[in-house]
Amino acid sequence: MAKRKSKIVAERPSETPPSIDVAPLPGRTTKLDGLITLLAQPEGASIEALMAVTGWQAHSVRGALAGSLRRKGHVIDSRKIDGHRIYRITSQALS
Repeated sequence: MAKRKSKIVAERPSETPPSIDVAPLPGRTTKLDGLITLLAQPEGASIEALMAVTGWQAHSVRGALAGSLRRKGHVIDSRKIDGHRIYRITSQALS
């Protein structure tokens, strides 16, 4: 029996949704840097905006908030405003 080669290609959107204005950061940046940039804004960011910046699914973004960013010393505030959950960095512990 001959083997069939199948080509699986995962396509991601090449651009962020038009409602989210994300400016690229100078120099080498990571996805966590992108999260921190959005979360540091006074108005915070929705899970959808954080997903658009990283290309991650919602559960991965929430995991990064609860794990990596908190381990780095960031204090994350989560509030529900007009039926939408908004995340924001309120402070950073001194290392």
